[in-house]
Amino acid sequence: MNGRLAGRVALISGAASGMGASHARAFVEHGAQVVLGDIADEAGRRLAEELGDAAAYVHLDVTRSRDWEAAVAETMERFGRLNVLVNNAGILDGGPLGTYTEQQWRRILDINLTGAFLGLSAARDALVTARPSSVINISSAAGMRGVAGMHGYTASKYGLRGLTKSAALELAADGVRVNSVHPGAVLTPMIAGMAAESGASEVDRTQSTLTRLALPEEVTSLVVYLAGEESSFSTGAEFVVDGGITAGLGNT
Repeated sequence: MNGRLAGRVALISGAASGMGASHARAFVEHGAQVVLGDIADEAGRRLAEELGDAAAYVHLDVTRSRDWEAAVAETMERFGRLNVLVNNAGILDGGPLGTYTEQQWRRILDINLTGAFLGLSAARDALVTARPSSVINISSAAGMRGVAGMHGYTASKYGLRGLTKSAALELAADGVRVNSVHPGAVLTPMIAGMAAESGASEVDRTQSTLTRLALPEEVTSLVVYLAGEESSFSTGAEFVVDGGITAGLGNT
């Protein structure tokens, strides 16, 4: 099998649409086998069918450790190993202090941060067995800077940045690399909804010095790099793909 990721088996959370679907398509293109995890069963099965024998779908609620354990077991049963984990699932919401509720806070941390922790915990042994292995945590430019009104989201993405570093230190001797990717605003269905509400040009202006949103593929190209041995000397690192937003532009 040819390709940059030939022989690799990946489990991707939040894979049914947006960046996760982009990652899955590219992984298969580059020779990997992929298990798509999501709660959007219809879209996930449809994508797995599109990708053919190199892909499988599993229902995965990232806030449930049993779902993660089942997803890892399905990956092992279907493809025999697991050496790439992409913690991609996430949600975005916000609101000012005083109206931002405890329920919102707990939900976003459960999905964006605890979900990645549960994924790492469930996949650890499989990743070590299949080493060299790679974990890619999809954080955000919000994990590098403050964003007014985005309290839970920003905290979860900073937390994911810290989890990446602690896991990288713990797993390095076991042949598992762990890195985080920090996209700015990416043209996914979630961001498209925000653009429709605010006006696309205003979103572009406030979210990138390049005055446009990123395409999912522009993040995916980095994820492919981190999944393979081309990045074999990178672990515990932060990779920013944000159109310059962390250079200082944007709302605070």
